[in-house]
Amino acid sequence: MQRKEAKGKAPLPTPAFSRAGARRAADPISKVRPNAEEILRLVLARLDDMKAEDTVTIDLTGKSSIADCMVVTSGRSSRHVGSVADRVLEDLAKAGVPDARVEGMPHCDWVLIDAGDVIVHVFQPEVRAFYNLEKMWASAPSQGRRAS
Repeated sequence: MQRKEAKGKAPLPTPAFSRAGARRAADPISKVRPNAEEILRLVLARLDDMKAEDTVTIDLTGKSSIADCMVVTSGRSSRHVGSVADRVLEDLAKAGVPDARVEGMPHCDWVLIDAGDVIVHVFQPEVRAFYNLEKMWASAPSQGRRAS
């Protein structure tokens, strides 16, 4: 069906969707998901920037199929733990890991971020001491690496 043109005026553009409320398709994501080493570097850099304390990286290769490594760190307060977790999630999304899952944000005494190949635990110090994940996952002291 052709639109009639008014004298001296161009026809109105035809909308791409004729239904009311139809949405435009999202642009495809061009970034490639980073590998485990890149995710780990990104997480450790952000934890350092945010002044997280006592950061430990535990290699899970051969110990578990849930991830390649686990990072355990502490924040000074619930507000610090929440801020650290927020910034890590922001950086992961910018780097191409938008589907990272998070648990524990409402209370922020222990926040878990599952970025697939890397799992990040951000604790308040007393909660970290209670659960002692480093001891549970590191079979020997040489297995856990302290991040600088």
